[in-house]
Amino acid sequence: MFEEKLIPLDIWISQFIDWLVEGYRWFFQAIKWPVDVTLIGMENGLQATPPLIIIAIMVLIAWKASGVRLAILTAATMFFIGFLGLWEDTMITLAMVFSSVVFCTIVGLPLGICAGRNDRFEAILRPILDGMQTTPAFVYLVPIVMLFSIGNVAGVLATIVFALPPIIRLTALGIRQVHPELVEAAQAFGATGMQVLVKVQIPLALPTIMAGLNQTMMMALSMVVIAALIGAGGLGAPVVLGLNTLDIGLATIGGLAIVLIAIVLDRITQSLGSQKN
Repeated sequence: MFEEKLIPLDIWISQFIDWLVEGYRWFFQAIKWPVDVTLIGMENGLQATPPLIIIAIMVLIAWKASGVRLAILTAATMFFIGFLGLWEDTMITLAMVFSSVVFCTIVGLPLGICAGRNDRFEAILRPILDGMQTTPAFVYLVPIVMLFSIGNVAGVLATIVFALPPIIRLTALGIRQVHPELVEAAQAFGATGMQVLVKVQIPLALPTIMAGLNQTMMMALSMVVIAALIGAGGLGAPVVLGLNTLDIGLATIGGLAIVLIAIVLDRITQSLGSQKN
């Protein structure tokens, strides 16, 4: 019954992507430009800053967020990564992750707020987010490469698409969890819709929004190795190189550095989120 392919969906998709590339390259270059500028700025800034200053800043943030124990863990992690010879790769990875999180926040917060305040918009957005979260990460790579070429910027764009859903979902959830009586009380005192949003809903939803930001950051880090497959640098590069050359030592230290960075960033963002509670 199913010996022959009757629906050539793969051919249609390929033709559609070719049409986009040929006819609307200017549009995708316009999308790529702000990401490129942000990434280059962060990468140059991190690499130009002496390592001890970066470590001191991260330790200070960790200490203010959670206390001495997290500050010690942060310092030990950064010195250990530096002694492994992966400092430059780590700075590239941090630049990619921070750039991705910036654009995920810029796009995700407004969409999450709209979804939290509008049932119809949330119903439209939900299946799109379901598709984004269930699509395997590798599937993003082919259209990203065709539309944006290869390199760090393409890796960041793939990461943005992959890491965007959590901040949208949790922002919408946080807005919806604000008690209706608080909103009604603010409106009774003459607050406008924008004032209710800025002074009531967002402050009360902030812990949930920060949880979404934390999950977005963790998903961005999980894309580091996959993005290395399309020419992105950073800590994913030694992992991919170790895989291709069967160098288990190189792959291990790259993976270990990613895990340690993820632990530090996770603890810091969780602590910052709990402070807003």
